[in-house]
Amino acid sequence: MPPSLVALPLGTISAVSDQWWFCLKHMTVEPEKGCPNKDRLGPYDSQDAASHALQTAAERNKKWKEQDKEWDE
Repeated sequence: MPPSLVALPLGTISAVSDQWWFCLKHMTVEPEKGCPNKDRLGPYDSQDAASHALQTAAERNKKWKEQDKEWDE
């Protein structure tokens, strides 16, 4: 996803990513500049999606576990 442009003080412009992460260390949603990626889930396309990261991960893990069980049978 291409970065967005934002206006900064003194008329300068900077590129900012539209991606968000969920920090496992602080249990919060973070923008691109945050904790190291080793401590985060993501990236997500929106702040809201990142806020549901733990739920999304749990749902995916459950689905994969069920698929593994079907494969083993």
